[in-house]
Amino acid sequence: MPTRGTLCAATALALSAAVGCTGGDGEDRPRPTAPSAPSASAPRAASPTATPSPVDPVSIPALIRREHKGSGLELGRVLARHAAYTSYEVTYQSDGLTISGLMNIPSGKGPFPALVLAHGYIDPAVYTTGRGLAREQDLLARNGYVVLHTDYRNHARSDEDPDNDVNLRLGYTEDVIGAALALRSAGRPEIDTGRLGLLGRSMGGGVVYNTLVVAPGLFDAAVAFAPVSARPEENIDQFQRPEGDPLVAEIESAHGTPATNPGFWRGVSPLTYLDRVTDPLLIHHGTADTTCPLRWTRQTVAAFEKAGKDVELRTYQGEGHTFYSRWAHSMDTTMEFFEKHLR
Repeated sequence: MPTRGTLCAATALALSAAVGCTGGDGEDRPRPTAPSAPSASAPRAASPTATPSPVDPVSIPALIRREHKGSGLELGRVLARHAAYTSYEVTYQSDGLTISGLMNIPSGKGPFPALVLAHGYIDPAVYTTGRGLAREQDLLARNGYVVLHTDYRNHARSDEDPDNDVNLRLGYTEDVIGAALALRSAGRPEIDTGRLGLLGRSMGGGVVYNTLVVAPGLFDAAVAFAPVSARPEENIDQFQRPEGDPLVAEIESAHGTPATNPGFWRGVSPLTYLDRVTDPLLIHHGTADTTCPLRWTRQTVAAFEKAGKDVELRTYQGEGHTFYSRWAHSMDTTMEFFEKHLR
């Protein structure tokens, strides 16, 4: 198993905060597959003649029912070579789309446990491959983890999904599930497919919540840093409505408001489906986070605990959304958590 190493100065980047849901990794506010590809889907109905009840196609139940596919992980050009690891551009297939990303492969004899990283919101117009979670990418690879940082659809060299924003970016959850399945099917000797973890920050923390309910058991453990609310309407009210984002009107025109169509909004919240969660979850959150308030996470943790799930919250007095002064400590805790559960 990997062991914690000394943080290099290069990994402790002090990146400036941007407007909105911004992290130390430069994140802004949270705004045809191969037939042989492995899949993740809900269990089949007991009766072969049973007809599933209809669900809103834009919902977590729709994602649960989908047979997700991920395959075709391909390493592209080398981005950087270090003594501890090599960084590559990658692509993979996820539910019919080509998704780009960055992958760090440790030096030495594998196989190594693998982690999928889900970044927070960065305007796709300025996003470049691997941007976001730069400190985590480096540190985790130096400590013996294969790191696959997904760009998501509509980012960098990934395929376009024009409806993703109006559909509350649920496609990002599909891309994370596809990344895990692509890792498992890659057949690369460096990857230990029996040890797979998930880490997301800010908006990516919301993707973590969704993934745990849509594809329970796909990952062995998950970590969320300063996550957004598990209720999408709260994120809209926090990040988009105050700025007059025209996307809000499009979303409410397509799906209704929480007042006019409460069933839709329950159907896009992972809190409605926590009974499905099987994987342990660790959450880090600063008490001084004004971007993604700690109260959101406390409410989410209380819901996980009420459902009898394995969840742990670590709070950091005076730490804001960017996790600067306590970042090294939080990463030590993160690696201890993965060492415990990725066996």
